[in-house]
Amino acid sequence: MRMLLTALTSLCLGTLLSSHCLLTSLVAAEPDASRSRLQLELVDARRIWDQAPHNAFTDLLYHADRWYCVFREGSKHVSPDGSLRILTSIDGNAWESLSLVTHPTDDLRDAKICVTPSGRLMLNGAGMQADAEVRYHSMVWFSDDLGKTWDAGRRIGDPGDWLWRVQWHDGHAYTMGYGTQRDRDQRKLKLYRSETGEHFDTWIDAVNVPNGVGEDRILFREDGTALCLLRRETGSKTGMLGTSRAPFKQWEWKELDQRIGGPNMIELPGGHLLAAVRLYSPKTRTALCWLDPAAGTLTEALTLPSGGDTSYAGLVLHEGQLWVSYYSSHEEKTAIYLARVRF
Repeated sequence: MRMLLTALTSLCLGTLLSSHCLLTSLVAAEPDASRSRLQLELVDARRIWDQAPHNAFTDLLYHADRWYCVFREGSKHVSPDGSLRILTSIDGNAWESLSLVTHPTDDLRDAKICVTPSGRLMLNGAGMQADAEVRYHSMVWFSDDLGKTWDAGRRIGDPGDWLWRVQWHDGHAYTMGYGTQRDRDQRKLKLYRSETGEHFDTWIDAVNVPNGVGEDRILFREDGTALCLLRRETGSKTGMLGTSRAPFKQWEWKELDQRIGGPNMIELPGGHLLAAVRLYSPKTRTALCWLDPAAGTLTEALTLPSGGDTSYAGLVLHEGQLWVSYYSSHEEKTAIYLARVRF
């Protein structure tokens, strides 16, 4: 009997150990962010607009079987004649100007384009008056005819706050808004929310991040979490990544391992997170980087043909390829480019 009990005990322990080893093996085999990254291949990158002396700060949209690319054009990087140009294309190859949004007194800057829940096209950006006491006012414009004409626009948010990139989620528009004081150390961050896109209310009066951050991209993931990628120009100057869940009143932040500019990001099939940013070292360039939220790392996956004054990308996943609008000055002048990337 004692020998039988000993044998049974050994058998049970062996089974448990085998199960534990199998479970350990399965956990170890679970692909982490670095092992499961897709391979990126640049299909092509073409200049699609260079009509103004300075063409910059893009965004991209595919809507109603048509492409839209928006950007600022002016005589210089900062100039009182800044306007928002909207290009359109049926196939992504042949582009033409659809409309131009101007302002009698403001340098219009950094337009982002989206579709409201009611189906209207919406631009958000900022108007700048360099010599005014309050230099920046955030603005929105709407179009009811697929971008051919736009209304006169209206100011949104608090005076001096730059509401950077509007993102719609569950019928509400969200955007971070950063102060534009000349002293970057005084610039605070707020979170704004709107039901219509015409008027924005303060959702968080002071987001729990260091002063000096700005230029955000909020991404609402399929699992219900929200991520926020932020540029920072104070302290270590490394980017920051925030995580939150509905109602998005509380955010947890971590520093990334890179300095970034012009942030945008997209979630690819399988949960892969890809960011489009300006990188600074060893030289300035526009790059696509894998984002690992747990580790707080950006790993460069593909450098787009770019250099000098560059970045501010728009991202659209379309028919299995990633389309990227951006601007760059690596070929004589600042111009607008469109790249296609496959996995």
